[in-house]
Amino acid sequence: MEKTQIQDLGDELYQAMVQREAVAPLTTRFEDITIGDAYSISQRMLERRLESGERVIGKKIGLTSKAVQTMLKVDQPDFGYLTDKMAFSQGQEMPISEQLIQPKAEGEIAFILKKDLMGPGITNAEVLAATECVMPCFEVIDSRIENWQIKIQDTIADNASCGLFILGDKAIDPRKVDLTTCGMVVEKNGAVISTGAGAAALGSPVNCVAWLANTLGQFGIALKAGEVILSGSLVPLAPVQAGDHMSVSIGGIGSASVRFI
Repeated sequence: MEKTQIQDLGDELYQAMVQREAVAPLTTRFEDITIGDAYSISQRMLERRLESGERVIGKKIGLTSKAVQTMLKVDQPDFGYLTDKMAFSQGQEMPISEQLIQPKAEGEIAFILKKDLMGPGITNAEVLAATECVMPCFEVIDSRIENWQIKIQDTIADNASCGLFILGDKAIDPRKVDLTTCGMVVEKNGAVISTGAGAAALGSPVNCVAWLANTLGQFGIALKAGEVILSGSLVPLAPVQAGDHMSVSIGGIGSASVRFI
């Protein structure tokens, strides 16, 4: 795609986010759009967010579980950027009715880094050595694409469908928990709606962070000390709306809860 097209589409997705008005899928309008084009569009969308005063505080890997890939009809992971405007803390209400268009919540494990990770060649051992702690997390993804009619290029261009996220109040040394077998239970409005385990995300959340570091390394981008890294959902996505309450519990790590307004 031409540079002007990439810039225009990034601007379009940014405006869709601000105005909370979804747009037609990019892949139905530009059949030749590549994954590389999509990441360039995502970069332009991020530039607009930074120009408005937001700052990058982390990164996320998306589409790691087969359940989510099947639900959204995509076949590989992707990544996006987290900004300070997306972050909420345990106990805060999340204003999805004011900020999101078509939100879906997913339970994840968040990694907080104490050292930079710069691919290629990052191993799982290096991921663990660079991690200060892991925390339970709810990511509430959103799509600026109409009716979630996305292909992999659409969600990549849309900053990996980033919305908002909330971290729990427990921070655990990742070497003191089995991140492959740890179980997750998600409740919505008091009823259990899904269960999962660490292995649901590319075999382990640690694999996910290594994948992210190595993939970003191809673009000359590092995972940085102090950043929050969302390692991917362990359960199917759950649509949410104002008035819902959700909680996630992860064996050996802790829990997080959120009320949507």
